[in-house]
Formats: sequence, C-alpha cells, structure tokens
Amino acid sequence: MSRRLASLALAAALFATAGCSRDDGSGKGGPGERAGRQVDRALDKAGQAVEKAGRDMQGASKGQDTSKESK
Repeated sequence: MSRRLASLALAAALFATAGCSRDDGSGKGGPGERAGRQVDRALDKAGQAVEKAGRDMQGASKGQDTSKESK
C-alpha cells in the first residue's frame, strides 16, 4: 500500500514539474508558470482589498467616512 502511495506521489510530482517547466520560446513560461503568475496577481489584489477594508474599518471606528461615495 505505501509503495503504491509513493509511486502515485512521484508520478504526480513528475507531471506537475513537466507542466511548469515547459517553455514555448516566448519567455512567458509553461502553462503552470502562467497559472502561478495569475494566482499571484489575484492574491495581490485580494491582499490590497483586505488592507483597504481594514483601513476603512479603522476610519469608521474613529467616525471617519472613507468611502468613495461621500467624497
């Protein structure tokens, strides 16, 4: 059983590595690398939104209106 699990894990790692290292010569990387960049961008945007929400909450707790509608 553990031999099967180890073989399955090795196969999954090899397929994942092959998907990430493929390069079409354009300098953009393989499909895994492109997907990783998209995930990074999405997480950056989500982090910025969370930070803004935190600032808005701090402002609201101090009685300040930081929304765009009021400006």
